Amino acid sequence: MRKTAWAAAGMAFLIMAGAAVLEAAHETAPDFTLVDLEGNKITLAGLKGKVIFINFWATWCGPCRVEIPDFIEFYDEYKDRGIEIIGVSVDRSMDMVVDFVRVNNVNYPVAMVTRQIMGDYKPGRFIPTTVVINPAGKIVDKKIGVMDKGTLERYFKEYFQ
Repeated sequence: MRKTAWAAAGMAFLIMAGAAVLEAAHETAPDFTLVDLEGNKITLAGLKGKVIFINFWATWCGPCRVEIPDFIEFYDEYKDRGIEIIGVSVDRSMDMVVDFVRVNNVNYPVAMVTRQIMGDYKPGRFIPTTVVINPAGKIVDKKIGVMDKGTLERYFKEYFQ
């Protein structure tokens, strides 16, 4: 009897947690202001109407290094078709990030993490984490782990209408 009650309680929790995630996944994305490595100001309001990928990463993160070439290739092909990628580095040294971006020919805006964006977007403890925002300004997904070009293209096709 006890095992059945615990199992039922566990299932109820999972259902409620799943519903909470789905509900949160379509909340309005909080506006932010970031300054990229070149000194340009980036705001969510300034990107309205685009599919936006906010990618939390670090130079020392192996999986981040794996996905960056796909982000570069995807951005090169789709930047004029309604997408934006913003790399948000959680590194402590801006110099390391600047060197990494230069050496790896990162072609999309990269900014250093701020308390505001961490608090508003809650990427969690694991990187890479990518938050996907649709053209209406709604958070539609938060993916923990490596994103490949095919996944980026699927998001673009699904949410850019």
